[in-house]
Amino acid sequence: KMEGMKGQIKSMLQGVERYNPENIKTLEHYVEMQSRERGYDLEANLALLKLYQFKLYQGSYYRIDIVAQILLKALTNLPHTDFVLCKCLLTKDILEDQNVKTILYLADLLEMCQFKTFWKEINKNSALVNAVAGFEDSIRKFVCHVISTTYQAIEEAVLQELLGLVDENAIRGWTDMYGWKIGEGGLVSLSSQEEIIKTRNITEKIEMEQVASIMASCT
Repeated sequence: KMEGMKGQIKSMLQGVERYNPENIKTLEHYVEMQSRERGYDLEANLALLKLYQFKLYQGSYYRIDIVAQILLKALTNLPHTDFVLCKCLLTKDILEDQNVKTILYLADLLEMCQFKTFWKEINKNSALVNAVAGFEDSIRKFVCHVISTTYQAIEEAVLQELLGLVDENAIRGWTDMYGWKIGEGGLVSLSSQEEIIKTRNITEKIEMEQVASIMASCT
């Protein structure tokens, strides 16, 4: 279990031990556990990519399947910048791998909010993303985050497309999760009318010098 390894991994990442190449096998196994158990440890994954960087300079090996899983796990944590941090540690050899190129393209689509195209590409590369349990639902949470900050209301059919859902009934689970209401005509309300018209108390601070200046200009 991943939880049982956390203490061991934490001690591995202390001081110079972080750069010990003998830790590679353990860190690779830890990445596989993250993918299976829906866990996540960015610091450990960055440490492994750094070790791969060192080993590649020495002409040694790396596991491209592990690199792919690290990148996919980083995407599941959007809108945080984990993916950018991981990408910065990739060597030229790794960047030229076709699977890595595919993941970089998927990341670009998400960054540009090209969600419909993203889901089409996911269908073409299902074997790649299936290595990470819960990947698609994690991306759907990011899509919901973007939608909620962009729309006040959206058509149900459009929402279904953006979430990459084939089953019409599946959308209910997502609207219920976020408290969105499906109204007549299939329009989904993302915020209540009360939230839209909610009054706000605005407090302004005026310094004594400003008051004196205003009073002086009135005399």
